[in-house]
Amino acid sequence: MRAVSCHTYAVLIAKNKLNSVLVSSMAHVLVFDSGVGGLSVVTELRALLPDLHIDYVADDDFRPYGDKTALQLKRHLPALIQTLVLMTKPDIVVLACNTASTTALAEIREIVDVPVVGVVPAVKPAALLSKTKTIAILGTPGTVARRYVGDLIDDFAKDCQVVLHGSTCLVELAERKLAGGEVKHSEIKTEIQPMFSHKFGKDIDVVVLACTHFPLLLNELKSTSSHGISWIDSGQAIAKRTQSLLVKKDKLPLPNYPQTAFLIGGAMSPKRSKMFAKHGFAKTVILPA
Repeated sequence: MRAVSCHTYAVLIAKNKLNSVLVSSMAHVLVFDSGVGGLSVVTELRALLPDLHIDYVADDDFRPYGDKTALQLKRHLPALIQTLVLMTKPDIVVLACNTASTTALAEIREIVDVPVVGVVPAVKPAALLSKTKTIAILGTPGTVARRYVGDLIDDFAKDCQVVLHGSTCLVELAERKLAGGEVKHSEIKTEIQPMFSHKFGKDIDVVVLACTHFPLLLNELKSTSSHGISWIDSGQAIAKRTQSLLVKKDKLPLPNYPQTAFLIGGAMSPKRSKMFAKHGFAKTVILPA
């Protein structure tokens, strides 16, 4: 066998890494959320894989998911995602919604024939990062109440005090912000103050943003809380997981239409279309509820 120099080996490794990025970039991903929260995941996907063709779906008609029961979501989501997969023919689906992922991910995977990436609240990294061993999980009421989140705490944060706090109002504030509306400091403070008023609240040093809408309010959240708090979400991890699955998958032909944001039962407005355009979506289309 011919000997391979260290330099040649390094070049081969670099080429393999480049090929992996190219293979996973030239692909078609469908990102789904109840509203605009999934755009925080789109940002991470575009940063890691800038050549992806991404279609986006916002389920405006059924939002907010945070006040829906598990049964309602399990009845609603699998057939809807199946229809969207048949319509757009993506290589992979990113379910960019914590409430949907912690409720109906298994049912969705059973009914569609492409990989589905769900969102897992970043409990494990939060527990590892916390110096006070006191963390908070900030999500929708539906997410923080799910047994799935309790299992994550049992598995990865047994040595921590964990404060759970749910808010549907923050979802609507994020929707308002990205539609060009004003979000007041007092509105944010009202929503997160109970979290810090908890008996362990003063010791919280890491907050898990367990809703993809909430990273869109990161500046506002930071401005209304202690500067010593770390705010973490799962966006980068979702992007990396998506990349790893795409590298291993045979790709379907890319769509012959521009990257599009589909709004189920949504309202069209110039401000909203402009917001989606800033995130790389050339068209905004209303789908009937």
